[in-house]
Amino acid sequence: MAYMLLVVEPIGQRAERTEQAGRDLYDRMLAFRDDLQARGQLIAAESLASQAHAVRVRKQDGRVRLVDGPFAEAKEMIGGFFLLNCATREEALAIAQACPAAEWCTIEVREVAPCYR
Repeated sequence: MAYMLLVVEPIGQRAERTEQAGRDLYDRMLAFRDDLQARGQLIAAESLASQAHAVRVRKQDGRVRLVDGPFAEAKEMIGGFFLLNCATREEALAIAQACPAAEWCTIEVREVAPCYR
């Protein structure tokens, strides 16, 4: 089964770090990714830019609305993801617990499934 681990981080957390501290954390995440890849469990993984560079697209009543970030109402943002191939939910949860980002973020574990489920 496929599971997505969403790295949910507080807004502004990145700005509080020095560049070197950020690079050190990123290196830990790359090592975690490489381990998952070596074990054959990684389908995809990416870090995402800050939501300050995001745009929301909404289509309603035939009209398209674009809203640039940052988004004042948000307290958290998706900072990245891991798409995994796991035999069980428990395996996905164990991987989430081992993720270095769990020390400074929330890791949301979601099964990949059709939207009607």
